[in-house]
Amino acid sequence: TASVEARARRRYDELIEKGQSVTYERVLEDMRWRDKNDSTRAASPLKQAEDAVLIDTTEDSLEEAIARVKQVITEKSRG
Repeated sequence: TASVEARARRRYDELIEKGQSVTYERVLEDMRWRDKNDSTRAASPLKQAEDAVLIDTTEDSLEEAIARVKQVITEKSRG
């Protein structure tokens, strides 16, 4: 997971790189709407599994996030 602001910034950067004309504010608004919709829908709301490991990658680069996931996998496999 990551904060909505960090996820919106990443998505905004991706869309700009693809040449799309968007604003960060619009991407953030859309992301907030989607998060609320996904977590409150009646059928299959999006929520964390009880046995899931939550990794907050808000401040991480892609490489750092991958390293943290690998670390969790290694620790769980030793178990």
